[in-house]
Amino acid sequence: MKYVLTLIAVIAIAAVITAFKLPSTNSIHSFKIKSIDGKEIDFSKYKGKKILVVNTASKCGYTPQYEALEKVYEQYKDKLVIVGFPCNQFGGQEPGTAEEIVTFCKKNYGVTFPLTEKIDVKGDNVNPIYKWLCTKTENGVLDATITWNFNKFLLDENGKLLAYFPSKVTPDSEEILKFLK
Repeated sequence: MKYVLTLIAVIAIAAVITAFKLPSTNSIHSFKIKSIDGKEIDFSKYKGKKILVVNTASKCGYTPQYEALEKVYEQYKDKLVIVGFPCNQFGGQEPGTAEEIVTFCKKNYGVTFPLTEKIDVKGDNVNPIYKWLCTKTENGVLDATITWNFNKFLLDENGKLLAYFPSKVTPDSEEILKFLK
């Protein structure tokens, strides 16, 4: 009887761990998220391309980086996808609705790369993708702390994390472009 109870306890603990665990892979390709237009972005569709993930905002000193993001996206779109993650956690600098964000990005910067729904990139309601990106035990590479808008994560063709870049590193900097050449 003691062994049966122990076995039941082990199975129950395993079920709880499984229910709350993020994808057990070191690849972003296991994630999906709602796009800004309500459709789905399935990161597995980006296998074979590098991915640059950026938390964005429309009213930030770094907002002009949208221009460089679009330029890099257009120049390297055969081997790179850029995904913008609008976030309003830093100075309330992304207050708009989905429609307002899309209109702003297209009108001012001609943005054509995918944007997700507005998310949290830190704190209690952190999106699972950002939890994975920022946690070494999840991504297998590094711990990162998002401190402002326009932080960047570069992933390789297999969805593995290559590098993290703070806001001040522009999308068209050699620090990033060296991975794309």
